Amino acid sequence: MRTPIPGRVRRWSLAGQLLALQAAVVALLVVVGAVLSYLDAARTVDERARETVTVVATTLADSPSVREALAERDPSRTLQPLAERVRADTGVDFITIMKPNRVRYTHPNPAQIGRRFIGNIGPALAGRTFTETYTGTLGPSVRAVAPVFDDAEPGERRVVALVSVGIKVEAISAELRGRLSALAVVVLVVLAVGIAGSALVSVRLRRQTRGMAPGDLRAMFDYYESILHAVREGLILLDRDGRVVLCNDAARELLDLSDDPRGRRASELGLPEELTAALVSAEPRPDEIHVADTRVLVVNAVPVRSRGRAMGTAVTLRDHTELQTLTGELGAVRGFAEALRAQAHEAANRLHTIVSLVELGRAEQAVEFATAELATAQRLTDRVVGAVREPVLAALLLGKGADAAERGVELVLTDDTALGDAVIEQAGIDPRDLVTILGNLIDNAVDAAIEGPASRREPPKVVVTARADEGELVLRVADNGPGVDPDRVPAMFRRGWTTKPADGPVGHGLGLALVGRAVRRYGGAIEVARDGGAVFTVRLPLRCEEDVTS
Repeated sequence: MRTPIPGRVRRWSLAGQLLALQAAVVALLVVVGAVLSYLDAARTVDERARETVTVVATTLADSPSVREALAERDPSRTLQPLAERVRADTGVDFITIMKPNRVRYTHPNPAQIGRRFIGNIGPALAGRTFTETYTGTLGPSVRAVAPVFDDAEPGERRVVALVSVGIKVEAISAELRGRLSALAVVVLVVLAVGIAGSALVSVRLRRQTRGMAPGDLRAMFDYYESILHAVREGLILLDRDGRVVLCNDAARELLDLSDDPRGRRASELGLPEELTAALVSAEPRPDEIHVADTRVLVVNAVPVRSRGRAMGTAVTLRDHTELQTLTGELGAVRGFAEALRAQAHEAANRLHTIVSLVELGRAEQAVEFATAELATAQRLTDRVVGAVREPVLAALLLGKGADAAERGVELVLTDDTALGDAVIEQAGIDPRDLVTILGNLIDNAVDAAIEGPASRREPPKVVVTARADEGELVLRVADNGPGVDPDRVPAMFRRGWTTKPADGPVGHGLGLALVGRAVRRYGGAIEVARDGGAVFTVRLPLRCEEDVTS
């Protein structure tokens, strides 16, 4: 229930304004309809009265009985009963048969017989039947006057009498009033139904708008619109057919949509299949991580229902790219820490071994053992430091090398590896993206090398190459594991693809998707081949064709 705000002027709600407007429109339409119906009824009654008196007058004027009675010595004796009988049968108010000089032969009031007719007879004397409204001895009436001709030839006939038939205006008004009574009932019923219908619409609208005034609705819409465009979290609303109903600016930016997607289906937006399926899902999809072309997104999809009916889906999007990058860096640091812990553990073991050899009097063997272990570790360090000048990438390779050694995998840097700061600056690549690309490829290669066939003769091995070549930055990671099925290559860079067990650690199936996202962002390409194992080659374009090495 809405609480009134003190000092605020109470304004009509939208439902109240609509009710008043609809009631006024219905009343106006009913009044206009009633006036038009009244005018039409009046015209109809008048026309019917004129038609009736004209038909009766012309019929009597053409009757042989009338002409025969006119030839008698006292025409009134025959014509008066005839006129009264016809008047009673036709329902007219008077029938007057007269001489051309206006002297009456018949009249409803016998006292008026022999007196002069009051009214116009000029057109009838000229041989033409006409109608008029005139006030006579019986009051205002609609009358018709028709000529009575003799039996001569048509060209020589003359008017021997006139027949006037009339209906009093009072009778016409009484008939019109009868029609108006029925019309008034119809008008009242229509008005009541119209207002009742408007009231029902108003009640429904009031319930849906919660009794808010148009200004309040406009202000609320403006606030909501501002909030939708101001929040950094993406919001998409889809209807039950999967069409976009609302998409704020943040969602368009996160999904890299150049134009307004409203009215289009989610499948028409050019998004990855997994992300499209999450948008139109009929089941809740909480906090799912999806990889778009240039971003890692956290997607929450909640089906919207109203009164048990599915209305669509509400989807929120959060940019997880920076967090995922930081997570990768944290993983790298954690890997470095684990590598240092392993090296410290191994150093302690080696130190105990060396001390034991010295205590046994085998100093030469102790020196040989110590220098051999030092040379092995120093070779990889010297090779990485000499070939890779970018400190973050060098630290990554050293950490991955220590981790691989602890797991029994040899990590080798090829002789043609040469990657300096100038190459990375020329390519315009963020070192963190190189960590994402190489780190995930090396992790997958180490896992694949360990999972290689047990019958092989050579130990698990991963070979890494990083160099500039013909205007491209080439990153190559190869292993001697079981290799990759060519049919599975298109699906490898989608979120969720993995060869690890389903009950493994959370996050499997995201590494290669992140690699694909980073490569696409820089306009590069990934090649997957099989050469005794899996070979992943990433090519990122440099900004010019000049090779720059350190």
